[in-house]
Formats: sequence, C-alpha cells, structure tokens
Amino acid sequence: MNNKIKMSNEDRSTTTRRALIGAARELFLQMGYAEASTPELVKAAGVTRGALYHHFEDKKAVFRAVVENELSEVAEAIRNSAKAPETAMAGLKSGTRAYLDAMQIPGRAHLLLVEGPAALGIETMKQINDISTGQTLREGLETAMASGEIRTVPLSALATLLDAAFDRAALDIAGGGSPEDIDTALTALLDGLATTS
Repeated sequence: MNNKIKMSNEDRSTTTRRALIGAARELFLQMGYAEASTPELVKAAGVTRGALYHHFEDKKAVFRAVVENELSEVAEAIRNSAKAPETAMAGLKSGTRAYLDAMQIPGRAHLLLVEGPAALGIETMKQINDISTGQTLREGLETAMASGEIRTVPLSALATLLDAAFDRAALDIAGGGSPEDIDTALTALLDGLATTS
C-alpha cells in the first residue's frame, strides 16, 4: 500500500507555479530580464517547457507574476505594520517604514524599480502598483485627510508624488544610502502635510 499522500492537481499546479516564480525571480536578478531565457528558466525551476507555457504565456508574463508577487508582499508588510495605529498619521509613518524595510529584501528594489519599468513599461507598472502598494498609500492618505490630521489636497496627485519619493528612497537605500537618514527625511515630509493645531 502506498503511504504517500497524493497531491491534488490544484496543489501540483500551485507548486509548479511557485517554483517557476521563485526560479524566475532569481534568474531575473542574476541575469536581468533581457538576458534571461525561457530554457534557462525551465531548467532553474526544474519543470518542463510545457509546464511553463501551461502557466504563463511568455517570459513577460512570468516576469509580471514575479513583480505582482513582490508588490503583494510589500503591500502586506505595510498593512501589517499599520494595524490599529493610534492616529492616521502614525499609520502613515509606520507604513512608510514598513515599505522601506520590505524594499530592502535583496534584489527587490532593483526588480520593481529598475527591471520592472524596463520590461513591462511604466504604465503597466503603475497599474500593478495601483492595486497593491499604491492602494495602501491612498487609503492611508485618505484616512489622514478624513480625520483632519493632514491638509486636504488632491489625493491622486499627493499619492503619486509620495509614491515617487518612496520609490526613489528605496533605490537610494539599495544603493547604500542610510535607511535612518531616509526615514528621518520622509517623516519630515509627512509632518509637513500635518494640519496646524
């Protein structure tokens, strides 16, 4: 009698997809999107070419899945950090720190902020960002405006500007900049939005 637990087709499919995304992340980091090939990806993931194309249309689709996975993890870190903050401003600040910490995962800033726009285009990256980390930022700003803790300014424009500042900060830290200095500067930036007492 076989004592091994058989995996369902769904579990096998999930495992294969995870293997492809994990191998693709490492391959794109090592070689860059442009240089990585699907045969190398199949080999690194330990799957067949058919399995790759069962899950993904092409290399770009695999890369997009890697990006979506990375951004999902960053957004989750932000949400976890901002659970039950004392104030909306405290939530914005803890979310900012969580973003910077999450972006320090080796290779993440490069994948999302350098390779991502080059491979997928700026507009596609914006769309992916808008439903993950961009959404957490908009929610935090909207809550802070509604509570009167920060000035009411056009939400979309403010979110776009802060998102760009946070991304540039993440790249600076990835390039060797001081996380403490960046955090201090971003905190001052957020404090500048506060309503006067």
